[in-house]
Amino acid sequence: MTAITDDANETGDRWDDGLIARRAEPRTSPDGGPGADGDGPPDTGDAQAGDPDAEGADGSGETAAGAYGGPLKDRLDALRDLLGLSQARLDGRTLAEAGRVLDEAAARRRLSSRHTVVAIAGATGSGKSTLFNALAGVRIAETGLRRPTTSAPIACTWSEGAAGLLDRLAVPGRLRRRPLAGGDGDEQLQGLVLIDLPDHDSAVVRHRENVDRVLALVDAVIWVVDPEKYADAALHERYLRPLAGHAEVTFVVLNQVDRLPGDAADQVLDDLRRLLDDDGMAVGEHGEPGATVLSLSALTGEGVGELREMVGAFVQERTAAARRLSADVDAAAAALRPVYVADGRTGLNERAREDFSAQLADAVGATAAGEAAEREWRRNAGRACGTPWLRLWRWYERTRMPGAASLQPPPPAEDQLTARQRVEQAVRTVADEAAGGLPGPWAQAVREAAQRGARGLPEALDELAVREAEATGERPRRPRWWPAAVLAQAAMTLLQIYGALWLVGQIIGVLEPGIVPPVLVMLAGIVGGPLVEWACAAAAKGPARRYGQDVRRRLHEAAAGCGRAKVLDPVAAELMRYREVRERYATVSGPARPGAGSGGSRARSRARIG
Repeated sequence: MTAITDDANETGDRWDDGLIARRAEPRTSPDGGPGADGDGPPDTGDAQAGDPDAEGADGSGETAAGAYGGPLKDRLDALRDLLGLSQARLDGRTLAEAGRVLDEAAARRRLSSRHTVVAIAGATGSGKSTLFNALAGVRIAETGLRRPTTSAPIACTWSEGAAGLLDRLAVPGRLRRRPLAGGDGDEQLQGLVLIDLPDHDSAVVRHRENVDRVLALVDAVIWVVDPEKYADAALHERYLRPLAGHAEVTFVVLNQVDRLPGDAADQVLDDLRRLLDDDGMAVGEHGEPGATVLSLSALTGEGVGELREMVGAFVQERTAAARRLSADVDAAAAALRPVYVADGRTGLNERAREDFSAQLADAVGATAAGEAAEREWRRNAGRACGTPWLRLWRWYERTRMPGAASLQPPPPAEDQLTARQRVEQAVRTVADEAAGGLPGPWAQAVREAAQRGARGLPEALDELAVREAEATGERPRRPRWWPAAVLAQAAMTLLQIYGALWLVGQIIGVLEPGIVPPVLVMLAGIVGGPLVEWACAAAAKGPARRYGQDVRRRLHEAAAGCGRAKVLDPVAAELMRYREVRERYATVSGPARPGAGSGGSRARSRARIG
């Protein structure tokens, strides 16, 4: 029930209730952020005034803190943790409302839990001051035809010890009353602090501001409507609809039913319930929690006794402050939902991580490096196991190329070995994947973490590419069969030379004639050399492929490790932070309703006019 200003109404801003009672004067914490528990206004009132009935003076130590145990305490603690974890990710305006909930929870906690502050609010001419006097049993508020009759909040207390609460409401001493001059009034209303408010639709701006200020501080509200203005849009759109979550601390009273003929009162009351249902406010009937709706006539006293009994039972439960606070936490949680609740599943799955590593490996040229290493290994095998005549012919062909003597070595590799655009695209892709479904601020935090890590990523990939290239340039480990293949190729070459020399010796007459043996020896060497080369090439495919795959794997793992350290780990840290605040938010927005279980003890029946 936050305070409302005319500026907000003029701009069309929807009134947001989600706060527990605000202090009479706004206060900021020393660091300028949302206030923390314990930062409220100094204790004032009864205990300081020496009032024997001041809160806690009876030795019981009973304070409002007793009503904040169990689930509500857990929700407040979670809300405090939530704000602490979110300050670096969310702007102060987003967290301000939730911060004030904690602030005012601490303020109400220090005040009396033996008292329940109930405000009577209504439009001009609704008869709320008459109802106020009827409940008090004595004429306190001015009534009459002149409007407005109530210009400032007036308080009526049924027991001692409420001075601190009235100080918080900024009700001056001259406007504080007791129900009867000679006693404490009805026993069933002991602990009640009843506040008569100015008209919420008053033409005087100061009156409306007082209404909004006090509504933000009370524990419960009795809305008084009349048969003419019960459907007023200003009432429903400005107050009842935003206060739909505060139904358990809301009474809606249809006054002046004495002016309605026959069963018209029942019809108007049913229409009022329909309007409340349209506002989203649950109506408590048959023991179910919700707003109390009834009809009465404050002027004739019809139905006032029933309302007195309901209010008395409500006050004696002593859970109104906790119920109000729980509803305020619900409203604050609902307002924060867009910045904490993700759409669908969040985080990076294994496929996204593998795709990111694969993209970095492609950017650093892991596949090309592996293929080049495989080809180089096969070329080395071919040079070592090939026939010498083929190598000699290839050398001759190179020397015959025009300008071969002036050929220069290949230019050095570019400084930027990696494809920078591919790296940037990979980072954007994985950041979008990680931020997908996250609320806006957390998605932005994930993207910023990825961008920070990506600033030095291309250079780091360049360095590891150079290191891997240097490691790959070293002579690879040869298979065990390699020396035997080289020896076999040398034997084939020797057979060719031996057969040629044998044949020459026969031609010049040094050796006995016989052309067949030397020719067969030569043919064995000539045919065997290519066969050995072909066999070595076939045998080299497997080791060359494994060597290329090993180079590709090392470069892939190096690129993946670099990307993980610079991008994936910071992104994972942001996701972990989000999961932590999401768990806190789940506790804050839990279904806890302190005191709701005892709500069935108070009657929620209709006042029928027959």
